Amino acid sequence: MTREGRVVDTANGRISHSEGQGYGLLFAAAAGDRPTFERIWDWTRLALRVRKDALFAWRWEPDVPVPVGDPNNATDGDILIAWALVEAAERWPDGPFRHAARRIAEEIGGRLVLWDAAGGPLIMPGLAGFGAGERSDGPVVNPSYWVFPAFARLATVAPAFPWERLEASGLDLVRRARFGASRVPTDWIAMAGNRPRPAAGFPATLSYNAVRVPLYLAMAGQDDRALYEAFATAWSDGDPVGLPIVDPFAGRTGERMGEPGYAAIRALTACIASGARVPASFATPSQSENYYPAVLHILALSAARRTWPACLER
Repeated sequence: MTREGRVVDTANGRISHSEGQGYGLLFAAAAGDRPTFERIWDWTRLALRVRKDALFAWRWEPDVPVPVGDPNNATDGDILIAWALVEAAERWPDGPFRHAARRIAEEIGGRLVLWDAAGGPLIMPGLAGFGAGERSDGPVVNPSYWVFPAFARLATVAPAFPWERLEASGLDLVRRARFGASRVPTDWIAMAGNRPRPAAGFPATLSYNAVRVPLYLAMAGQDDRALYEAFATAWSDGDPVGLPIVDPFAGRTGERMGEPGYAAIRALTACIASGARVPASFATPSQSENYYPAVLHILALSAARRTWPACLER
């Protein structure tokens, strides 16, 4: 994080995005660090709230004349930011955080969820580009945008929306979007005709996005082992560093999410699925990791400590 409150994606051209700002806000709230929270929140509002609604532009680029080149939002970032603001409002009730959380949550519930979709509510990844009227295979969804631990928290500030239905539809999607012999979802899923299949125009792989699906399930305390077993099997390649990128139809692709932090997701998933012991490295996130694997490792460790303590017993 810079002194101004910008969370830097160190492996991706040092850009910033609403997702990273949301994770930073969550960590600051969890640490009880109000000055850091307020710095991150101030930068997020000033740099990413360029739209006429309460949502955030998804990407900010340094060293270019117009840092926000695409005003479209990324719904997972909006959810993370709103969730973090709910947590901040409980820690510091004298601040403006609850009002801000409510505005964002109401935008999410009112504009980004297809509540009447066949088979249950669907989260649109952004306001533009993913709907049935924009794609022949649409709507297109990203299963990692179901941030399961956030929904009950958003309900406290925007109770008019049936967030529990959204949680149920996400669980149903995880159970139905089991593709190929590997029986795992892809990062992007087409839902035309209420028949999940890999979305056209995206790599049909379990990769950097869907890696978060079992993580968010674990953070929410979902204890159905069947939700985790296929992920654990797909990632059981024997390499302790990183994770394989998986083509559900052809198996592992030979490509890897190469940094150690990704392996923390595998360790937690395998523990929940089968009781496998996590490695000693799970307990100590590396200080030299890039932004994204570091975040995932911290979240996996937090989930184990809060919800799956048996995974830490040695």
